[in-house]
Amino acid sequence: MPRARRGPRALIGTLLVAAVVASATVLVGGTGTLAATPEGRAGGPVLLPPAEGDRVRVSRSGRRRPVEPLVVEPFVVGGQRASIAEHPWVVHLTTSNGYQYCGGAIVAPNKVLTAAHCVARRALSDLRVIAGREDKQSAEGVVAGVASAWVHPSFQSTNRGDDVAVVTLDRTVPYPAVAVAGAADAALYQPGAEAAVIGWGDTAEGGPSSRYLMKAVVPVMPDGDCSSAFPEYDAGRMLCAGYPEGRIDACQGDSGGPLVAGGKVIGLVSTGEGCARAGKPGIYTRVAVYEDLVRPRI
Repeated sequence: MPRARRGPRALIGTLLVAAVVASATVLVGGTGTLAATPEGRAGGPVLLPPAEGDRVRVSRSGRRRPVEPLVVEPFVVGGQRASIAEHPWVVHLTTSNGYQYCGGAIVAPNKVLTAAHCVARRALSDLRVIAGREDKQSAEGVVAGVASAWVHPSFQSTNRGDDVAVVTLDRTVPYPAVAVAGAADAALYQPGAEAAVIGWGDTAEGGPSSRYLMKAVVPVMPDGDCSSAFPEYDAGRMLCAGYPEGRIDACQGDSGGPLVAGGKVIGLVSTGEGCARAGKPGIYTRVAVYEDLVRPRI
């Protein structure tokens, strides 16, 4: 499966995020084990050493890299502006110097659901969560720090799934939470069901990120089509959405951002090959599968 979109993926035409990593530690799994993180260049995605025999794919950021390395990067392409008033639970993640690289969703007053690759192996002290801000250049909303982060204990790379994390903020934020899909929401994952991906990612492959919140509607695709497009696709952990001809997608900067249907988060922007390419739908974390792990943490 292709790498995580540049930073977290961005919506082509609207979302995708690129992540940066500095030396750090982060809580991993339910045991509270601390995992040391490698040192990386601030402002750019960090790749973990690839395993022998790894292939190279083009990420949402347009960079070529081994399939296994961990990177953050998605955005929204082919979307349109969205109102934060209508989606008050959407947030974006930045570094301490303001570089936006991922998205997420408020699921409790001080909890944000996002992709594991947006926070794993990152210095939590360098992360900020911006809530209530539609225009990234404005001073609206609340800027929160990250107190702790739970990362799925089996997460290794976006190609292997389990790309889910829950971030605990250092304060509560005055915005409503969005519901999270669970086992009872199978209908929301049926092929053809429409879902909206929301974020501030790149608006075109290799293009600039969006200043404003963007939104794009994409249909859930059959697992067979997803497997044909991405050999590493795992229907038990992932879902894919998009159009056969491409055109609309998440992209760099959208990673970790929500895929919403029926008023619930059914997916998190995880990875993809390029952005909005024909025959290459976006890959999302299948949120409902992780209900038993996520709910106790929110």
